[in-house]
Amino acid sequence: MPSDAKKRDAQRKKDARNKKIQQIPSTKKSNGVNGVDRELTEEEKLCAKLEEEARINSEARSCTGSLAVHPRSRDVKIATFSITFFGSELLQDTMLELNCGRRYGLIGLNGCGKSSLLAVLGGREVPIPPHIDIFHLTREIPASTKSALQCVMEVDEERIKLEKLAEELAMSEEDDAQEQLIDIYERLDDMSADLAEVKAARILHGLGFDKAMQQKQAKDFSGGWRMRIALARALFVKPHLLLLDEPTNHLDLDACVWLEEELKTYKRILVLISHSQDFLNGVCTNIIHLTGKRLKYYTGNYEAFVRTRMELLENQMKQYNWEQDQISHMKNYIARFGHGSAKLARQAQSKEKTLAKMVAQGLTEKVTDDKVLNFYFPSCGKVPPPVIMVQNVNFRYSDETPWIYKKLEFGIDLDTRLALVGPNGAGKSTLLKLLYGDLVPTSGMIRKNSHLRIARYHQHLHELLDLDASPLEYMMRAFPDVKEKEEMRKIIGRYGLTGRQQVCPIRQLSDGQRCRVVFAWLAWQVPHLLLLDEPTNHLDMETIDALADAINDFDGGMVLVSHDFRLINQVAEEIWVCEKETVTKWKGGILDYKDHLKNKIHTDNEKKAKAASK
Repeated sequence: MPSDAKKRDAQRKKDARNKKIQQIPSTKKSNGVNGVDRELTEEEKLCAKLEEEARINSEARSCTGSLAVHPRSRDVKIATFSITFFGSELLQDTMLELNCGRRYGLIGLNGCGKSSLLAVLGGREVPIPPHIDIFHLTREIPASTKSALQCVMEVDEERIKLEKLAEELAMSEEDDAQEQLIDIYERLDDMSADLAEVKAARILHGLGFDKAMQQKQAKDFSGGWRMRIALARALFVKPHLLLLDEPTNHLDLDACVWLEEELKTYKRILVLISHSQDFLNGVCTNIIHLTGKRLKYYTGNYEAFVRTRMELLENQMKQYNWEQDQISHMKNYIARFGHGSAKLARQAQSKEKTLAKMVAQGLTEKVTDDKVLNFYFPSCGKVPPPVIMVQNVNFRYSDETPWIYKKLEFGIDLDTRLALVGPNGAGKSTLLKLLYGDLVPTSGMIRKNSHLRIARYHQHLHELLDLDASPLEYMMRAFPDVKEKEEMRKIIGRYGLTGRQQVCPIRQLSDGQRCRVVFAWLAWQVPHLLLLDEPTNHLDMETIDALADAINDFDGGMVLVSHDFRLINQVAEEIWVCEKETVTKWKGGILDYKDHLKNKIHTDNEKKAKAASK
């Protein structure tokens, strides 16, 4: 039992944390001129909110573990590793083992602790040797006056740290210092100053920045593009331990394919969280499965993990059934003959000892099926066609900006199942906003059936939730017609949120669980048409499969923008390419389109290699 002093200390910490949570951040910011304050922009308010949430999460997280390798090792190994978050155990006395030269895919259900694990490593909350530099990609770079190219190149200051460390190692007489010194010299070679600008430009180009965009100031980019700059910085500096949490979330399909090709050659330690099976298959050499508060390790990519795990579970089930049969047989024998003749009694005692020995050595756990998650979009009823007619639509954001679309002509009906693809900036999200009504055509007309209900999902919706409300409170406020809490709990439960998850503050939920709240909110509007802009961000693979099944069962229409090739392959009947101020139908499937992008990347690389050799 905890002592009174410990209870008082815990209560003081809780009161302090609650006080910080209740504090409302100022909506004013000094502009640096005579101390005059100005109102924060909406984006700055959102960034401040995210920073405050990250700080609260850090204070609510505790972890333990001990270094289990030589302090000079190039590997990371933490024994008896545990993480607690808001009083709930995410990891319990497990082993973390990351070997140099390996690329790990970290997988597990939403809320199991994947992002918390990366945060612990990125914040060095467990003993990691100082010579192992870490880059944890958590958020976009600040909005500054530096160009995108400058923002990437300025991380070159890492060179100073490495050169100083190289000097220290050169003086060291330890056996493994030489190996570490060679590694540092290789990295200094990678960061060669005369190639720095070329290297930074190549990375930015791969992530979708043309030459003009590379010279634009960071403050002129949206948050998604500044996240790409942050990703470019990580790839530029090539840290010993690179931690990427859903790096494809702000990328288009072109950039996803480029990043996959780039990361599959990473030579140090990469730990990657991704909901894309396709991406994990292309990049990873190993899979770490976070399940049951333990880390389980598998060799190979995601497909190999699925095969190996199925075989292991099958063998485990056979072993469990055999053990249970043996136990049942021995118990029956002991019960029948334990008090019989001397000979039978001795045999019964022998079996009793065998049974006790089996139990002492540990019995095989019963295989429990993974919880099957089901999403649900209510039946929307019929709306007579045409549902939406796009007629001779032209659009640009202002008279000074280039045209996004010219002379668009097409229709959307309740049987529409299409995916929009194309490079960033081509207008995929813009087209969804036009269809929804957030944007108005510069000229032309978009006609909608007067009874049409549209639900639009976009990747920032979960950031706009009231973090202090519970999912139950949030949904009860949004749908006052649902009077009974139990009825609303059943509705929320259909989206994978059960028990405590329904009544705890939303801030204590993972990003993936918050997205489920958003899907419940959207679905219960009973839309005829779903406009989905990157719906897989922050979702685990099981949830994405549930979403795909729900879309396929939905009796309304759907227009999808996604960087997840697998989801597109599951739900889209048509692929439309947005580029060159128009939309054209792709003559093939999404995997054909991916092959087309790969071929384009390889052709570009060959052209650059030829130009460099001249």
